[in-house]
Amino acid sequence: MFKDQPVSNVKWVSLDEVQSNHYNPNSVAKTEMRLLYTSIKHDGYTQPVVTIYDEKLKKYIIIDGFHRYAIMKANKDIAERTDNKLPVVVLDKTMAERMASTVRHNRARGTHSVDGMSSLVFGMLDEGITDKNICEELGMEADELLRLKHITGFSKLFENAEYKKSWKTKQMILYEKKIREDSKVPEGD
Repeated sequence: MFKDQPVSNVKWVSLDEVQSNHYNPNSVAKTEMRLLYTSIKHDGYTQPVVTIYDEKLKKYIIIDGFHRYAIMKANKDIAERTDNKLPVVVLDKTMAERMASTVRHNRARGTHSVDGMSSLVFGMLDEGITDKNICEELGMEADELLRLKHITGFSKLFENAEYKKSWKTKQMILYEKKIREDSKVPEGD
C-alpha cells in the first residue's frame, strides 16, 4: 500500500545474514534483556529489525533492533520458532545517516513514569494478578514492586481494613518466644 514506508516491506532473513553495527551507544541491563526475551516468547516479533544491506559484506547491518537480534541469537527456542529467520526492514542510508537513525530510534522510546507504572501495577492487582506474576510479566524484581507499592500509596489498599491486634511481624513473634524462654523458672527451686 505505502511502498515508500519500510514497514510495508518486512522480509524474513537468515540470522546468519545479519550483523550488528560498530557504533550503537545503547546498552540494556540484564533485567530488561530478560523482559525482552519474555516479550518475544509471549508476543513474538512485533517489530522488525531496522537494517541497511551492505553489498560488499553481503550482510544486513543493524541500525535499530540489536537486542531483538541478540535475543534470537542467544536463545534457541526463539530462533526455532521462526526457523532462524529474523524480520527486517531495509533502509538506504549513508553511514552518517545510519548513526543518526540509530540514536533517533534509541532516544525516541521514552521512559516509564512512576505514576504510570503504579497505575498499571494496581490495575493488574485489581484484576487478581499475583505479585509473582506481575514481576515475571513486567520484568520487575520483588523489592522493586514492593518499593513501587509503598511509594505510590500501597497503604490505600488497606485504608478500609480493620486493624487486628493479632497481626504480628516475624520480629515480634521471635521476641515473644525469647521472652517466654527466658522467663522459665528452672525446676526444683
